Amino acid sequence: MVKLNMGSIDFNLEQNVERILNGEGMEVTGIDSAPEQIKPVTLRKTVCYIVSAVILNSKKEVLMVQEAKQECYGRWYLPAGRMEEGESIEEAMKREVREEAGLECQPISLIQVQEQGPQWVRFAFLAEVTGGTLKTEAQADAESLQACWWDRKSPLPLRGRDILSLIETGLRYQEKPWFAPVLPLDLPCPVVCQRLVLAFAAGIYVWLLVSKGPQGSNAVSGRSVSTEEEERSRRRRSTEMMDMVDAHLPVALSTKTHTVTWAAHRLVQECMPSCYYDLDVNTHGLLGVQHGGRVPGKTDGLCFNTLVSLTLERRTGASGAPPTELGGKPADPPPVETNQYHWHKVDSPVLRDNILRRIRQGSTLPVLSLY
Repeated sequence: MVKLNMGSIDFNLEQNVERILNGEGMEVTGIDSAPEQIKPVTLRKTVCYIVSAVILNSKKEVLMVQEAKQECYGRWYLPAGRMEEGESIEEAMKREVREEAGLECQPISLIQVQEQGPQWVRFAFLAEVTGGTLKTEAQADAESLQACWWDRKSPLPLRGRDILSLIETGLRYQEKPWFAPVLPLDLPCPVVCQRLVLAFAAGIYVWLLVSKGPQGSNAVSGRSVSTEEEERSRRRRSTEMMDMVDAHLPVALSTKTHTVTWAAHRLVQECMPSCYYDLDVNTHGLLGVQHGGRVPGKTDGLCFNTLVSLTLERRTGASGAPPTELGGKPADPPPVETNQYHWHKVDSPVLRDNILRRIRQGSTLPVLSLY
């Protein structure tokens, strides 16, 4: 009989969580929460990804390009455009800057992700020039008419005012970053999903929602998996300790009828239906973005590693004590009502502090839902 060391199992889980918090990625091998059939997404057919770049010079002027498209001809905008098949997110951004502005660049960090559900996602970068020559009117083509450095004060007819907030975010991040640089991770995924670092905090204590079941029935990696009957048979004699070996951060499928970040709400509703409407599900932001895209139609998906916290809005003691402290004792997390998930109490003080700091300081990549 193989003896399991539960301490090492918990340690491995917490190591993986620390990796995600530090901006690293992990392969998506399956989906824990999927309200519909899992189908790979296809770029420019079922999903559209947009890239844009905020690039500043030493005078704090921002790089702008003059549009050549008929519907916005002559107006100015940030270098931006749609990703093409087989590209990485970073490659798409560099290509758009080169084609529209004539400059070579490198990304500093993603500064915002905007989404209208999994079918439309825009990635905004802060980047810096590494070479090239600013595009002139003499070089006008179908991509753009010219490029310039804008001082943000001189009148300039804009294609859209939505870029103004992105420019301000880029300036603010350049002056004082509030999260560590985040660049897309080259890890393929066939669907748009969220890996959730879903935390409940009470005082100095932190619990994480984890899935303890296998992901085989909703596998997405293309590996061969056992049938459902074989899987049940193989695990029939397993104890709860054996189930713990598979403990991992839950991965939830994003659906086109809701925002990408709604997947966290759906998972909480699945796990805690009795108290769902007493809970506040707070999506703080992104810890990382995973995308491969090398095989069109098979790896066009995205995995957003997302920090989420739960608070108990209406749970107070007789004296009106806040949810974090009831009768002098830390409040327990809300009960989980399904066997697939459970709360894991974080043992590592370093990990606890990291999670609490990220939540309290808002040190995550902003994600903005435009629905």
